[in-house]
Amino acid sequence: MFHAQILTLFPEFFDSPLSCSIPKRAIAAGLVAVDCIQIRDFATDKHHTVDDTPYGGGPGMLMKPDPVVASIRAARERQPDTHVVMLTPSGTRFTQAKALEYTEKTSVTLLCGRYEGFDERICDYVDEQLSLGDYVLSGGEPAAMCVLDSVIRLLPDVLGSAESAVLDSFTEEGILDWPHYTRPEVFEGKAVPPVLLSGNHADIERWRREQAQQRSRRSGQ
Repeated sequence: MFHAQILTLFPEFFDSPLSCSIPKRAIAAGLVAVDCIQIRDFATDKHHTVDDTPYGGGPGMLMKPDPVVASIRAARERQPDTHVVMLTPSGTRFTQAKALEYTEKTSVTLLCGRYEGFDERICDYVDEQLSLGDYVLSGGEPAAMCVLDSVIRLLPDVLGSAESAVLDSFTEEGILDWPHYTRPEVFEGKAVPPVLLSGNHADIERWRREQAQQRSRRSGQ
């Protein structure tokens, strides 16, 4: 079983996405377990403070090291082999290859930030820093859910067809998927490419690969 832990100030964020579609089926089948750990539970003052103003001045607040590091230690106690990932704009870019790498682990812990980010000293307590891309989110929770969803669907026996994961965009040779068509054969004057109706599997495979490569070039992959 793959075990995911999410360190967050908003565990309720994950209730809906984990209760539908592929994640729900994977959890129900016992293929995946997901535990949300409330970082605020590890604050020791009476107000359960998890943020404070930055030294040197500046806007916003930073997540304090003491409750965050305590939550990381708790996650490691629960799952000694877990791989702790900090979600931060300064991290390495998340890719399909990275998602595949995570499927080889028994446990991954995703650390979600809020406010203006983390006290820099927290970085010494994680195994990896990860970013979804060059844009800013309100917190790490949406990024964590993207990572989790991407990994879950690649786990053995999660998808109805193992081929579905193998043929995903970026999985094979790092290129995008080819265009797909279904019925009706003609929709508002737009017809399905004849090669897909030919029954010639070699020609179809050649067309699909050419289309995938063209898409990848256009998108800069």
